[in-house]
Amino acid sequence: YQRRVRGSTMQAKLLRKLVIPHTPKRRKSFQKRSLTSSGKDALQSRTWDAVVVGAGHNGLVAAAYLAKAGFKVAVVEKRHVVGGAAVTEEIVPNFLFSRCSYVQSLFRPQIIKDLNLKQYGLKFLRRNPSSFTPLKDGRFLMLGSDPKFNHEQISKFSIKDANNYPKYEDTLGKIVEFFEPLLDEVPINVPKRQSLQNTLQTISSALKILKRGVKLGPQIMDMYEILTAPASQILNRWFESEPLKLTLATDSVIGAMISPSTPGSAYVLLHHVMGETDGAKGAWSYVEGGMGSISKCIAKAAEDLGASIHTNAPVKEIIVNDKNKTEGVLLEDGTIIRAKNVLSNATPVITFKKLVKETHLPEDFLSRINHFDSTSSTFKINVALDRLPNFKACPNQGHNQVGPQHIGTIHLEEKMQDIEDAYYDALGGEPSENPVIEMTIPSSLDKTISPEGKHVATFFVQYAPYKLKSGTWDDEGRKEAFVDRIFNKVDEYAPGFKSSIVGVDMLSPLDLERTFGLTGGNIFHGAMSLNQLYFTRPVIGYSDYTTPVQGLYLCGSGAHPGGGVMGAPGRNCASVVLGNKN
Repeated sequence: YQRRVRGSTMQAKLLRKLVIPHTPKRRKSFQKRSLTSSGKDALQSRTWDAVVVGAGHNGLVAAAYLAKAGFKVAVVEKRHVVGGAAVTEEIVPNFLFSRCSYVQSLFRPQIIKDLNLKQYGLKFLRRNPSSFTPLKDGRFLMLGSDPKFNHEQISKFSIKDANNYPKYEDTLGKIVEFFEPLLDEVPINVPKRQSLQNTLQTISSALKILKRGVKLGPQIMDMYEILTAPASQILNRWFESEPLKLTLATDSVIGAMISPSTPGSAYVLLHHVMGETDGAKGAWSYVEGGMGSISKCIAKAAEDLGASIHTNAPVKEIIVNDKNKTEGVLLEDGTIIRAKNVLSNATPVITFKKLVKETHLPEDFLSRINHFDSTSSTFKINVALDRLPNFKACPNQGHNQVGPQHIGTIHLEEKMQDIEDAYYDALGGEPSENPVIEMTIPSSLDKTISPEGKHVATFFVQYAPYKLKSGTWDDEGRKEAFVDRIFNKVDEYAPGFKSSIVGVDMLSPLDLERTFGLTGGNIFHGAMSLNQLYFTRPVIGYSDYTTPVQGLYLCGSGAHPGGGVMGAPGRNCASVVLGNKN
């Protein structure tokens, strides 16, 4: 992009030159032990208490808690690096990318405390302001943690909205107080048959939830509306200004094949006020060293507790005997690892459609898994830059000087209808003509991920359907043309952006599936719709991390409470495994 080029074909050719085709550097800090001959011997020399399939952050959390309780635990990962979708990789020399997940807030504070992750170097870089929405007419909206600042910013567009915004946040905050404890609890499970003891446990759990619901009082109706209504309906009721509504609305569709007008989309608004950073409620942060630092710290803690972690060790099959009990796993190279328990951190679809033979699963269960919704429309781009973007609506104060506009999530839409139009393009099997873009520049706060004076930008883009109307994402020039469309849009807000690019990492939904095992490219391991949450995640009767196979558990984001870098599924699953042992 060192010169202006006419024609999308020529632009796509130039973009391909910027894509660094070499294998990512395997930085020692993010590596664990690759499977060697001695490693195979060690894995096969004993029967493990548990083997975890997949070293994503949830799998590592489960391994750490089991090891802490005295279990002999092995973790096997197909890739050369731990972390799953919470990973840092050097795709472009000297630039570190958080290739999939890119910000954090939902990671459970109790896990940080229990595993002493701070002592392993875990450091959060709080983002304030949290968002920046530039407009083509030269105006912009910034939101942060200071109520006075937010009031001033929103007042530029609507005094009414500025006054309503604290009330809106307070309402969501009260609803979050009901939901947040559920993240750290094993959900109520409603199997077709259960023992008297399980029935009593179910009643006890239900009473606790009911008690929290009573505390909500009249706001229980607000909660019901959040669970069932379209996000657009909620936002239109509270606000009138487009910049504020669209800034909030993108949270409701993140990673999902839905629009703000889809019933139930309002629920995901809660996810983005549910977390915290170092005790600051609702605050989002970057992780120093990239998202892989979370996984690296958990892995170090797990190893110090006795867990054995092996990379380049893809699993071919979960071994199940004729009594329908797991006996371990078979690796693709023929290595057999015997274990009393197997915890799968893979998606429900991969676990039950690829790793477990269908003969071991009930017909009704298989039918539900076959219809488990893993639809996605996510396209992720990681970019190395030789300078900071300079937005027309909020110009840089000095050459390459970080300003508040660079710190938070940058939204590049003008009105709510832009999101709807982009969604309807994807429904027809076409990548959005005017894509919905969430841009972040983590190097604005994290000085460890790029050379001095250089920067890293990430783009979480929608909508890019997994299945295209014609052809696939592997077709020559297909990804490059879509990425060029995105960069052209960025250039409209920050002229010269394209000329600052020195390297690009492009991940279509197909790439997300193949590289990271995300079925359908879905970052949450499955849609976060109301029919796939709590006691219906992944399916009715198995919301408690158990499966129809005795000794086989699901510990990834396909289990409660779902996606996001939380660690909760791994921790909760480990508690069930330990409880079953006792």
